[in-house]
Amino acid sequence: MISSMTAFSRKERHEDWGSLTWELRSVNHRYLEPSYKLPEPLRHIETRLREQLKQYAKRGKFDCALKFEPRSQRNAGLSINQGVLGDLLRAVSVLASEYKIAKPNPLEILQWPGLLQEPAQDHDCVAKVASDLFEAALVELSNTRLREGAELTTFIVQRLDAIDTQVAEMRRRLPEILGKQRQRLLKKLEEIAAAPDVDRLEQELVYAAQKADVDEELDRLDTHINEVRRILNKGGSCGRRLDFLMQELNREANTLSSKSLTADTTLAAVELKVLIEQMREQVQNIE
Repeated sequence: MISSMTAFSRKERHEDWGSLTWELRSVNHRYLEPSYKLPEPLRHIETRLREQLKQYAKRGKFDCALKFEPRSQRNAGLSINQGVLGDLLRAVSVLASEYKIAKPNPLEILQWPGLLQEPAQDHDCVAKVASDLFEAALVELSNTRLREGAELTTFIVQRLDAIDTQVAEMRRRLPEILGKQRQRLLKKLEEIAAAPDVDRLEQELVYAAQKADVDEELDRLDTHINEVRRILNKGGSCGRRLDFLMQELNREANTLSSKSLTADTTLAAVELKVLIEQMREQVQNIE
């Protein structure tokens, strides 16, 4: 299937130790270019996250932001550093006995730096959950990209069908166009009231026929269109290949425009270029 490069996903997870929230955004880019915003305790998992992303995407610019909210310390409780407390009480005892300084009350002791300890956070557990949640966000993002890719495929196929119609019509009218060109040359000779130089006339007709002969360009258009259809049916990461084919299609449309001998064929060439440009804009967003 074809995948778009534009998508968004958001995943949350709540645990006893707090909550994690991933937000992933992707836009079109020539290469795979991820950026990560991670909380300090989880920066060490970035390499693992990069490997996970490679399993889901080949191209695109990704902004991956992780928000970590530890559980409120008021709810989690506090513990006393027994080592610091012992040292502090011994020092207080010395001050009281030798220097007759009144012992502080318990609330004053609790304010001593390092006495109260926050519960230890199991960052390995948090990292594991963050990685699993990132995987879930990638699955959601990938599904969104595939849905948008299906819409892009439908859009492109519609334009290919319209180009097929234009090419078939130009082929059908080619003999008529050459006939009109022949009549135009004969009329010019009559207007100047000159005896036609048969050899020169034939040369002019051959030149006009060569100039108006667009069979080769029409054949190449057919070939490129068929290749675009084949790639769309095959799916996978094909944006670069499709972009190259859009350039080739545009090249043939420009040649048709330069060889145009009538207003009708000029308009047809312009319509071809419009359809190709519409496809090219959408192809820019295909992975």
